[in-house]
Amino acid sequence: MFWHTFTLIFLLAYKFTLFLRNKNSKQIIPYIFIEMENFKMIAKTFFGFEEILVKELQLLGAMNVKPGVRMVSFEGDKGFMYKANLALRTALKVLKPIHQFAVYNEANLYKGIQSIDWSEYLDPDQSFVIDATVFSENFNNSLFVALKSKDAIVDQFRDKTGERPNIDKDFPDLRINVHIDRDTCSVSLDSSGNSLHHRGYRTATNIAPINEVLAAGMLLLSGWDGQCDFIDPMCGSGTLLTEAAMIACNIPANINRKEFAFERWKDWDADLYEKIEDSLMKKTREFHYSIVGYDKAPSAVSKAKDNVYNAHLEDYITIEEANFFDTQKRSQGPLHMVFNPPYGERLDIHLERFYREIGDTLKQGYPGTTAWFITGNIEALKYVGLRPSRKIKLFNGKLEARFAKYELYEGSKKGKYITKE
Repeated sequence: MFWHTFTLIFLLAYKFTLFLRNKNSKQIIPYIFIEMENFKMIAKTFFGFEEILVKELQLLGAMNVKPGVRMVSFEGDKGFMYKANLALRTALKVLKPIHQFAVYNEANLYKGIQSIDWSEYLDPDQSFVIDATVFSENFNNSLFVALKSKDAIVDQFRDKTGERPNIDKDFPDLRINVHIDRDTCSVSLDSSGNSLHHRGYRTATNIAPINEVLAAGMLLLSGWDGQCDFIDPMCGSGTLLTEAAMIACNIPANINRKEFAFERWKDWDADLYEKIEDSLMKKTREFHYSIVGYDKAPSAVSKAKDNVYNAHLEDYITIEEANFFDTQKRSQGPLHMVFNPPYGERLDIHLERFYREIGDTLKQGYPGTTAWFITGNIEALKYVGLRPSRKIKLFNGKLEARFAKYELYEGSKKGKYITKE
């Protein structure tokens, strides 16, 4: 108690002694510690990733972390907002709530939006856009909500300044999120801009590319930590490979991204951002195992190599043209496998034969392997001929999917994995 009181007195005294006198105006100007205020934020994510996102935020140093449905709320300062956008692997957006009010009709909405002093966040010569989501009996059209909110903001500027900011859907200076849940309207600033799955490294894709956030979440759910060899036997454009390498090396998920929305905000602090970025990059680590990808399509192999190169990870990832069904495990020791096989939605395959071949190849060629794959065709799992030790419900886009785990044992446990469902 004594030391706590002494420290508090010392800090107050020290702040007082840092008062500076302006020589020209003789005005007393306080020079105090730079203490950034904490505020609430919301990280949006996919269904099933909430607990992983909680762990990510806690490891980054977030405070008051609370999971919700497809979202996690937390607290931090401006620097932490920069860090969250840079480092979170399973977040789609990071929102900064600024106001909440009751809303029952059009007039409530207009008045509530106008009660915010928008000059704090926007100048008349700047641009903005509104993203609206609605889950309410009072409103059934998100476009109407966005237009009415836009009118409230524009009218406020026109009444005060005679000028009005413009709407820019592609490159706005400010992206505003309006969310109506029953009788409550929450207004937030979107600090991310484009969804955080736009990492910046993937310039070439195939027919059915997996979302980068979905890929990262699958890897984290699978327990991938970079402590053994890794393989994606149907790698497509290389997203799982790239995300696996970034996790293994502890590289910030969005280090290759060109821009975040907060870089256009009025309180943008480039020096602070640079310090946060440098701090995160100092925590990267070396990876001493192999990451290998196969694909039987030459075009996919070429695209995957391009994307890996864009992510500056070519030293860690090897990609080969090969049909998974003709391969077998090359290395000794444990092997971690995660992949996204086709399931008949966009690629024409003989479903039963294809999934039976997956099971046969795992069984015969990959002992000592922990294999995970996602499928949007839940019935297809019964053709694999192996009993999954775990099945997790996820969504690939709007399609309900299962993320299934198969443990391929060596030695005396071999019989366990050949048991059919």
